[in-house]
Amino acid sequence: MGGTYMLIWILIICLSQVAVQSQYYSKSLPYHPKPVKVTNLHFFFHETLSSKNPTTVEIAQVNIPSNHNNSSVPFATLYALDDPLKIGPEHDSEVIGNAQGLTVLAGTNTTDAVMYVDFEFTSGKFKGSSISIFSRNPIREIEREVAVIGGRGQFKMATGFALLKAYFINDTNVIIEYNVTVIHY
Repeated sequence: MGGTYMLIWILIICLSQVAVQSQYYSKSLPYHPKPVKVTNLHFFFHETLSSKNPTTVEIAQVNIPSNHNNSSVPFATLYALDDPLKIGPEHDSEVIGNAQGLTVLAGTNTTDAVMYVDFEFTSGKFKGSSISIFSRNPIREIEREVAVIGGRGQFKMATGFALLKAYFINDTNVIIEYNVTVIHY
């Protein structure tokens, strides 16, 4: 009987040591960053709004009475997008990637959008890499700036900004010129 109690005490002590020594993190290691790189990207974002094969579609829209909404595009409308990125503004320009993400119209009296979009490059020097943009986007302004908040592949830990300029807009197509400054390691 005494041996059983001794064994139980030994097990309790051993198990308590395991719990004390187990952590959800490890000790911090010295940080030795690689040299910072700055990459400038230039491409065109091609969006097709309404056709047989749209690249942007409405997912949801809030039911707001029209007298509370002064915008031609309803507040709180959510869109999903999968738009091609091309070298030039022409329809037949070479595709270098795609932009996938979500945009929600977030301005009650304006057409401001909040966008989360991942810009993946599928060809060229940056094939397999992407940048992520999560930012307020005043879509009715011809020129605007949005924030680069991350990336993957060659753009790990990216920050930076993108200057957007409306190149062409009609009822079915939107072409936006992107000049992006990416700071990464």
